[in-house]
Amino acid sequence: MDALIKILRQDATLSPAALAAMLCRTESEIRAEISRLEAQGILLGYRAVVNEEKLGHDVVRAMIEVKITPERGGGFDKLAERISRYEEVRSCHLMSGGYDLLVEVEGSDLRDVAAFVSEKLSTIQGVLSTATHFVLRAYKEQGLLMKRDAVEERLQVAP
Repeated sequence: MDALIKILRQDATLSPAALAAMLCRTESEIRAEISRLEAQGILLGYRAVVNEEKLGHDVVRAMIEVKITPERGGGFDKLAERISRYEEVRSCHLMSGGYDLLVEVEGSDLRDVAAFVSEKLSTIQGVLSTATHFVLRAYKEQGLLMKRDAVEERLQVAP
């Protein structure tokens, strides 16, 4: 199972036949294992990593630090799950340190993100404060370098 998940994390487009050949298993075993992993909620979906900049899409992303008061009987989970349900939210993580949640949001422009923070996020009971950081450029997404058109340079080796 771990080997299958590792391969799928690298390339989820591989066919069951290709995966079976790589793992020395039958195609039906691979199909059954994938179905089991999906049914158990281990494999939640398959996504492409897209370089929005090269597509010319004007997408604004922001990381928002959120301080919250945990709810009685639900702790941080209920508020985090509520925040996660918003369409604008791409990811939401419970964090250690100076704030409680790190929320990644996406909008069509700065006003969209600002409106989400001021009208939706900050008005939720239990949200104490927010700090918004706009993403200026992505260099790496989900373990993949966002390749630019410039010639790749070698890292210098210090003597």
